[in-house]
Amino acid sequence: IRCWSNIPFITMPLSRAHGKSFAHRSELKHAKRIVVKLGSAVVTRGDECGLALGRLASIVEQVSMLQNQGREMMIVTSGAVAFGKQRLRHEILLSQSVRQALHSGQSQLKDMAIPVLEARACAAAGQSGLMALYEAMFTQYSICAAQILVTNLDFHDEQKRRNLNGTLHELLRMNIVPIINTNDAVVPPPEPNSDLQGVNVISVKDNDSLAARLAVEMKTDLLIVLSDVEGLFDSPPGSDDAKLIDIFYPGDQQSVTFGTKSRVGMGGMEAKVKAALWALQGGTSVVIANGTHPKISGHVITDIVEGKKVGTFFSEVKPAGPTVEQQAEMARAGGRTLAALQPEQRAEIIYRLADLLTDQREDILLANKKDLEEAENKGRLALPLLKRLSLSTSKLNSLAIGLRQIAASSQDSVGRVIRRTRIAKDLDLEQVTVPIGVLLVIFESRPDCLPQVSALAIASGNGLLLKGGKEAAHSNQILHHLTQEALSIHGVRDAVQLVNTREEVEDLCRLDKLIDLIIPRGSSQLVKNIQKAAKGIPVMGHSEGICHVYVDTDASVEKVTRIIRDSKCEYPAACNALETLLIHRDLLRTPLFDQIIDMLRVEQVKIHAGPKFASYLTFSPSEVKSLRTEYGDLECCIEVVDSVQEAVEHIHKYGSSHTDVIITENEKTAEFFLQHVDSACVFWNASTRFSDGYRFGLGAEVGISTSRIHARGPVGIEGLLTTKWLLRGDNHVVSDFSEHGSMKFLHESLPLPQRNSS
Repeated sequence: IRCWSNIPFITMPLSRAHGKSFAHRSELKHAKRIVVKLGSAVVTRGDECGLALGRLASIVEQVSMLQNQGREMMIVTSGAVAFGKQRLRHEILLSQSVRQALHSGQSQLKDMAIPVLEARACAAAGQSGLMALYEAMFTQYSICAAQILVTNLDFHDEQKRRNLNGTLHELLRMNIVPIINTNDAVVPPPEPNSDLQGVNVISVKDNDSLAARLAVEMKTDLLIVLSDVEGLFDSPPGSDDAKLIDIFYPGDQQSVTFGTKSRVGMGGMEAKVKAALWALQGGTSVVIANGTHPKISGHVITDIVEGKKVGTFFSEVKPAGPTVEQQAEMARAGGRTLAALQPEQRAEIIYRLADLLTDQREDILLANKKDLEEAENKGRLALPLLKRLSLSTSKLNSLAIGLRQIAASSQDSVGRVIRRTRIAKDLDLEQVTVPIGVLLVIFESRPDCLPQVSALAIASGNGLLLKGGKEAAHSNQILHHLTQEALSIHGVRDAVQLVNTREEVEDLCRLDKLIDLIIPRGSSQLVKNIQKAAKGIPVMGHSEGICHVYVDTDASVEKVTRIIRDSKCEYPAACNALETLLIHRDLLRTPLFDQIIDMLRVEQVKIHAGPKFASYLTFSPSEVKSLRTEYGDLECCIEVVDSVQEAVEHIHKYGSSHTDVIITENEKTAEFFLQHVDSACVFWNASTRFSDGYRFGLGAEVGISTSRIHARGPVGIEGLLTTKWLLRGDNHVVSDFSEHGSMKFLHESLPLPQRNSS
């Protein structure tokens, strides 16, 4: 704990040898010394006269937060000219109005002409006010700030350079934030073509070059350059094909077309890139980002330091493989080619993948063994997750059987006509099934998910991006290799991509222009995080699997224990496992109830009592903390209800609309339950574990959806398709169907073509 101005704060373990920049965004959280460069467009208002006070206050708050974490923050700021311009305009208007009033007796301000203001005079008038504003803002966070004005000479004169370096180090040592600016009141106009003077010298002609020079001089870990654009684009921002460059590498500037400079300030994007590359060469990591966007400016600096995908990150380490954006584009192109194949060709790919799963069994299990050993050695996975991570010969055989089912049932999935209408004579309309586009499937500890999802994507003609957990890295790698080997038989290898880069899930969820649907497979927390992070991309799935079994008064003794045991104990980590057992009140203290409790004890299931159940017992099990709990282990809640109606109400109040079961021999009661429970899957006298794509005959599933839009329940091929409309006419125009037109609408339903019986 360090203290400054009697305010304690925790220092972070931030230290590293300077000399080499960070290779990946994820490493930026280790940056200790940071320079934040605020461009003129960030600091000034849209009218270029005065400061953007709200934006500036937000930046100061973020810098203060990082400073109080124990980092050493420095600011290179613009804004003195704009602030001075505002002050001088006010003075001139006031002076003119007084003179005019004296001479004419009238104050006609609208006729006043404001002369062009010289920038150096504006800077002289604005420097003190700008600094006073920074001091007032930083004081709110008990942080002291200090102003330093520099010119190019301060870097070229060795003595001045040492003095500047010493001053900055002393300020940082005292936990003071230095605020640096070029001394625009005395600085000469910049010399043309003098940005870079070789490896060791950069001419300070604007605040971009000043920030880069300062960052290298001070051996800074990170330089954040904030401007009025999102980062660096491969062509001028605003042009039709402009794409934000996530990571920029030295040498890539040949592929970039620079636009004009920002609305204010002396440097353009080209100057920023030159300065950034110079700083990168000096061992400082650089991010160029937007500091003006109202939705992100309030956290842009902290997001960058946390390693989030914001702006353009400059790196000297070029990854061997494609970026995730490139992978998404490859998946889209591959998916379109896949959709254009004949159904038999897509089925052939899936059959080949099924064969590879059994033929390459030993290699797959060896890779999986590595994952299991690493997980056990690190002790980072709970037992249920270890079970999900584990593959076996029987699992691979079941996978292969499921894939062959998918292949057999996928013959007419894409391009199937589901509606035909004759709009008018020689004008026929068809609605046909088509792939959704590019799917992003994110899964934890479930390597068997990879071939299942891949097969469903292939059958439905979708491009696929897969993001698996690092705990299954070896298993996922070999399974993806086999998937691409199968795809290669018809030249569509790129349709399924495995994301191996250090992409955060949150960053993947922002690729709304590249991804059409996100399907999370994992813990409820993973699903919730993805649903929260997804911006503009629909998410298919369920956040929780709180499944109920209701035992009615007319339940069969033989069926009850079998169904409950299977629902809870067969695979307790599954999302379709029993979590809450509802017992009709009349069954308490009966032999059937005793049999249920004895069976759960034998299976070592820990019982939690619901509030109503606990009230009937003298010595009850631990009372449940919440009736909305997904245990995912050999634990369950028991609660008592007075009727089937109360069971339905309980499920609606505390369930997750996943899978719910009634055990009864009374058909009327069962039908009431089936019709009134509003869940994706509702069963009568059957285990909750039947809620599964393979068991439903879908071959496999990409997940179980509790959504009410598009797909619900286990999602197979049908859930990965959408439709489009095809209209075939012959010189038809809408005006022919007007009141006095020559044609009339028929809207006749036409028979559908015969489906492939195979």
